[in-house]
Amino acid sequence: MTPAERRASGSLATIFAARMLGLFLVLPVFALEAARYPGGSDPALVGLAMGIYGLTQGLLQIPFGMASDRFGRKRVIVIGLLVFAAGSFLAASADSLWGLILGRSLQGAGAVSAAVTALLADQTRDEVRTKAMALVGASIGLMFALSLVAAPVLAGSIGLAGLFAVTGVLALACIAVVLWWTPPAPGQQVNAPRGRLSEVLNHAPLLRLDVGVFVLHAVQLAMWVAIPALLVQAGLGKDAHWQIYLPTVLVSFFVMGIVFPLERRGYLRAVFLVAIGLVLLVQIGLLFASRQPGIAALAALLFFFFCGFNVLEATQPSLASRVAPKHARGAALGVYNTLQSLGFFAGGAVGGWLAKNVGAQGLFAACAALMGLWLVVAWPMRAPHGRKTAEEVLADEAQAT
Repeated sequence: MTPAERRASGSLATIFAARMLGLFLVLPVFALEAARYPGGSDPALVGLAMGIYGLTQGLLQIPFGMASDRFGRKRVIVIGLLVFAAGSFLAASADSLWGLILGRSLQGAGAVSAAVTALLADQTRDEVRTKAMALVGASIGLMFALSLVAAPVLAGSIGLAGLFAVTGVLALACIAVVLWWTPPAPGQQVNAPRGRLSEVLNHAPLLRLDVGVFVLHAVQLAMWVAIPALLVQAGLGKDAHWQIYLPTVLVSFFVMGIVFPLERRGYLRAVFLVAIGLVLLVQIGLLFASRQPGIAALAALLFFFFCGFNVLEATQPSLASRVAPKHARGAALGVYNTLQSLGFFAGGAVGGWLAKNVGAQGLFAACAALMGLWLVVAWPMRAPHGRKTAEEVLADEAQAT
């Protein structure tokens, strides 16, 4: 990576990490803490309060992504972070479950993921973009692991309102990062063509990736409807679940290191398909393990899941940014992030219904079927080609400075 690419990757990964830390801190304790609010005895309302964030974010990713194509990435990111911070502070001041629902929906309205990912793609070359996206993915995974440990402690001292206030402060800190650390966005040509949504929706390679990101995050969230209960059945108390989550997440990061040399040697497609197959095998393994859960078996399966998941989290957005038309990159990543958010929403809602009506085995069977479908859809993919010359790299560095 060039110095400008390292600066862009570090700053934008920090924005993702700080924003996601605020969200992850809430999730492990939300259901228990929300029960203390008026209306918190209704499980349906509690579920709505948890899921409404993904719904509003999914609906607004495309408009934010297209706006970043037209009005500039940084401007749209700052506006989105202000909206996200406002929603966080509104949720912090809520005195009822409906107040939490309103605050969470406003949080989701700050849908900046597409614009941030597009800006990172603008500022990195194709051959290092997977590495840049991997840095973002690793930062998100690390924040998830950290939240599992920190959330119960912080909730006990500052409560759910305090966690939302921390989330709002982190969002404001992200604005400072955008303004003073992130390199300037590349200039747009005056007569450059503008991306159209129809152009993105008729792009077969992008549609394969859109299907994939929906399936991956639907399966991820659906799994966690059943995984905590299986760990309890295996004899691990709720307060000790982090002892499984944290090591498996951290150790799986080392597996991501194999992606970069394999990508340079032209094996990106093979790595991508193997990662999908690995997550598929994990779902089949969980299907059998759920009959008589054991801690060692569940820990091993979660480790392999995070290995496949982290590789896919790094390669998918990189591939989406590379196959998308450059003038429509924001719109393309808007659609991509919309499907990601809707995958979260569907995974939670449908996963809960499956766990209630057909049990954990039915849930994992459905997840395995989804992963199998994705493998079939992804099979015809081709890894994009193209590297910049040394002169183009130097021009990029000069432009960034």
